[in-house]
Parts: sequence; C-alpha cells; structure tokens
Amino acid sequence: QVQLVESGGGLVQAGGSLRLSCAASGRTFSIYAMGWFRQAPGKERKFVGAVSWSGGVAYYADSVKDRVTISRDNAKNTVYLQMNSLKPEDTAVYYCAADLTTGIGTTHHEYDYWGQGTQVTVSS
Repeated sequence: QVQLVESGGGLVQAGGSLRLSCAASGRTFSIYAMGWFRQAPGKERKFVGAVSWSGGVAYYADSVKDRVTISRDNAKNTVYLQMNSLKPEDTAVYYCAADLTTGIGTTHHEYDYWGQGTQVTVSS
C-alpha cells in the first residue's frame, strides 16, 4: 500500500503562483513514477505532469508545460508541483498519484494510488 497526501492548494489571483506538495508513505520503494492530475467540476480528470520516482525524467501536458515544474525531494518522499502564471481555467481539484509499473503514465488508468486531492481556485 502507498499513501499519498496532497497539500498547498488555495485561492490565488490570476498571474500568481502556487506550489502543491504530495507526501508519499508506505511501500514507496514500489513506486515507479508520480503524476499530477486535475479535475474541474463536470469535467474529466486530466493529466498535468509526471516525474519518475528517481526524479530523472519528467513529462508535462502541452497545455501547462510552460508554466509548471514537477520536482521531488528524495529525503522527504515528497513530490512538488510548482505552478506559475496561473489562470482562472487552472481552477480544479489537483490530485497526485503513484504509478507502480514501468513507464511514466499520462492517463489516470495507469496509476495505482491516489491522494485525496487539493482545491486550487484562481480568481480573475
């Protein structure tokens, strides 16, 4: 079992920045990659980005790649999502997820464990 806890969400004005955190515990040695997804009301969950657990490889969705960076702290078993130049359309619940299989997934079907989500609201 892997447990994931997100934090760092909140209300921010357009153009601002936020850094979300995802702390992993449990069988973290079994994690291959960590992903971030977001889900706006009434919409499907969408891929934001992901990073290999080793931290060496990262992928981002085209819609956000110029504004987000994913990093991880090995000592803390924590992955971060830094978001800059936020827009109202970035408003969503943001989830982190753990992928236990080889390869860095970009769809939610590929992830095995999920956090509870953290709300990000961007005001115009």
